[in-house]
Amino acid sequence: MKLVKNENQNNKNNKVSDQEAEQAFMKIIEWIGEDPSREGLKSTPRRLIKAYREYFKGYSENPNEILEKTFGDVHGYDDMVIQKNISLQSHCEHHMAAIIGVAHVAYIPKDRVVGLSKLARVVEVFSKRLQTQERLTMQIATTLMDGLDAKGVAVSIDATHQCMTTRGIKKEQATTVTNYYLGQFKEDLSYQNRYLRFISK
Repeated sequence: MKLVKNENQNNKNNKVSDQEAEQAFMKIIEWIGEDPSREGLKSTPRRLIKAYREYFKGYSENPNEILEKTFGDVHGYDDMVIQKNISLQSHCEHHMAAIIGVAHVAYIPKDRVVGLSKLARVVEVFSKRLQTQERLTMQIATTLMDGLDAKGVAVSIDATHQCMTTRGIKKEQATTVTNYYLGQFKEDLSYQNRYLRFISK
């Protein structure tokens, strides 16, 4: 996908040093009214660097490479492959607040299948970027469809957004569900309905 290449390229071209990032975090600590030189906060900017590197590691990873190794010995298998309840942690691009939930992924192979862990890894790469849930759902589905040359792909995400549970409207029990279908899942409602039944069990 061109989008992946451009995002990674932009990240490399706009490299900010760890020291510059630490200074920025110190400024934010001061801005909220704290003293960054206080004992309990002295190492916080450095810890934040480490945490943010983990939160947003998806910018340095290419999901297409994950799907490069596939297996052709499917012996005619042509029904859906479903992976349910993939844990998901992301951050919304509007407030950088946590998005926590689960993803369900399904695809219908044409000639080849991929190792099961690779499905979860694609979810992981895109979730470790600033996101909207709608775009995240579409990115996972489109990448799997193209990378696997699949007959169809379905992706569902059910998540809690802390930007609306811990701030703003503060509706603690609210969750958001998004679905995206491609190929046979979009064209044939019987596939879509079977998929929805499987993930709801």
